[in-house]
Amino acid sequence: MKRITCCCLVLVFGISTALIALDCPAATWRAGVARRVITPEKSVWLAGYGTRRAPAGKLHDLWMKALALEDPDGNRVVLITSDFQGVPKVMSDRVFANLKEHHKLERRQVMFTFSHNHCGPRLGDDLVDYYPVDDDQVALVEEYTTKMVEATVAMVVEAIEKLAPAELAMGNGKTTFAVNRRENREAEVPELLAAGKPLKGPVDHTVPVMTVKRPNGKLEAVLFGYACHPTTLSFLLWCGDYPGFAQLEIEKNHPGVTAMFVNTCGGDQNPLPRRKVELCKRYGHMLATAVEETLETSLKPISPRIRSAFEYVPLPYLKVIQRDELVALQNDGNAIRARWARRLLKQLVEGEKFSPTYPYPIHAWRLGDEMLVIGMGAETVVDYALRFKKEFGDGTWVCGYADDMIAYIPSRRVWEEGGYEGGSRLYEYGRPALRWRGDAEKIIAASVHKLVEQVKKK
Repeated sequence: MKRITCCCLVLVFGISTALIALDCPAATWRAGVARRVITPEKSVWLAGYGTRRAPAGKLHDLWMKALALEDPDGNRVVLITSDFQGVPKVMSDRVFANLKEHHKLERRQVMFTFSHNHCGPRLGDDLVDYYPVDDDQVALVEEYTTKMVEATVAMVVEAIEKLAPAELAMGNGKTTFAVNRRENREAEVPELLAAGKPLKGPVDHTVPVMTVKRPNGKLEAVLFGYACHPTTLSFLLWCGDYPGFAQLEIEKNHPGVTAMFVNTCGGDQNPLPRRKVELCKRYGHMLATAVEETLETSLKPISPRIRSAFEYVPLPYLKVIQRDELVALQNDGNAIRARWARRLLKQLVEGEKFSPTYPYPIHAWRLGDEMLVIGMGAETVVDYALRFKKEFGDGTWVCGYADDMIAYIPSRRVWEEGGYEGGSRLYEYGRPALRWRGDAEKIIAASVHKLVEQVKKK
């Protein structure tokens, strides 16, 4: 049922007209925010980098946060942000199923993003063949994953319970520490920067910002994004990397505010130079400063209206791996590839058949007429953000690292160039193939355009 947002009464008595305007509030957003500490209490390994990485302490806690939004017609969406390296489908599907069954939230209404922080914990079967794990570690990861499913659901429910009148606004900042890692040798970047020489390759240095304020002007939450890997650090301490430091700084500057980070499309972008805590803190400060400078500008209000759409698009592999190929690779010198081959061989023996496609998740949210949020699974390269922002115009956010940590998702350009993000490395992510088919971008773009049209029409 729609809320009545204003009314008037006209009474006509002969030649007299009385207009009585009732004091009703204008149509408005409702927003709710919740958060949870997700730092493991047990020795779940740190995710990423393909080695045994038992934690040795922490620089600061890891967080998961939720922003629930509702328009005057009762339409809702919930954005989850987190300091996880990667949320696998086996985890996020459990969250989505619970929220639908028990809390009436459809798949299109919930987006589960992760920063891709490499100083965060392992989850489920993410990068299943990456680590030389033992039974004890598998059990710890499963225990922690189940705990995180429960924590995520409870957090989302809390955010919805906290829905209250709010105002949304948005703007854009800029910071420049992200470097296209495909076209710049890491060892040469400091010298090039010191000499003032331009770096190569496409980047997206935009820092999109959205604010949530209460009607009394109190700032409740700040959502912001950047296209860059959180891989400044590679040690054994829990830490949110540069997004973690940026969020902590913003929250220190604005007591009581919840700062939330989304990795836009940083699949081929690195913070360079790196590998020092002071650099990580510097990049976090640069990002926080870009946000603070944006908050001081005249932000554009977002009108209270939500439209959401979602679909899985079958993303095809170039060629499904065959049994004889796996046999040849099971003792490969590359330990990750050998573990992958042995696991897939076992599945074939048990009668499993490999699908030629993977269900790739895509969201489109329209917030008012001013903001369009495109959510895409896994490690999207920067070309996707640049393309869709150009095609759909101002107010477009393109978020990678949503719902499922599948693999690198190359554009056509990156696919043709090959290399780490576009070549034959799908085995690292456990997929039953070595490479995506070359038309991945075309298939994804067709789905995005279809979903955007749906949220425009409603």
